[in-house]
Amino acid sequence: MSLDRAVLAFAGVMVLLSVFLTVYVHPLFVWFTVFIGVNMLQSAFTGFCPAAMIFKKLGFRPGTAF
Repeated sequence: MSLDRAVLAFAGVMVLLSVFLTVYVHPLFVWFTVFIGVNMLQSAFTGFCPAAMIFKKLGFRPGTAF
């Protein structure tokens, strides 16, 4: 799996987790979803992604975006 796909998969899992927490635990977990969305937007414009840095250190092969 490439680094790009790992980051996208991680982002998808985190969004689903945050929606689950918002619905079943507490409505204020919606801010977790907002944080994930803002992080994805800033990553699209700046190219800086903390998750990509972590996955790169874990040995995922580079992709075209990161």
